[in-house]
Amino acid sequence: MRSRFSAFSVGDTAYLLRTWHPDTRPPHLTLDPRTHWTHLEILETTGGSPFHTEGTVRFRAHYTQHGTQAHLEEHSHFTRHAGTWVYVGPTTP
Repeated sequence: MRSRFSAFSVGDTAYLLRTWHPDTRPPHLTLDPRTHWTHLEILETTGGSPFHTEGTVRFRAHYTQHGTQAHLEEHSHFTRHAGTWVYVGPTTP
């Protein structure tokens, strides 16, 4: 999750797509250059150890856009695919 937040911060769409599960990955990704990601809070995690194949991360990502501060909160699902952790998508309640 931290590496994906960093990729959002610097606009590295190639990394974001590469770390997205192929079943849920969009064909392309365009980031708004006016969005400046400022910091990440990890609120909760499950799984994710070297012994797990799935995990979740609940996070709050802070950003500024048009001079206004805001945040995005999500509970994300990750899984191992081809030996590496990839983002699947938001968990469903």
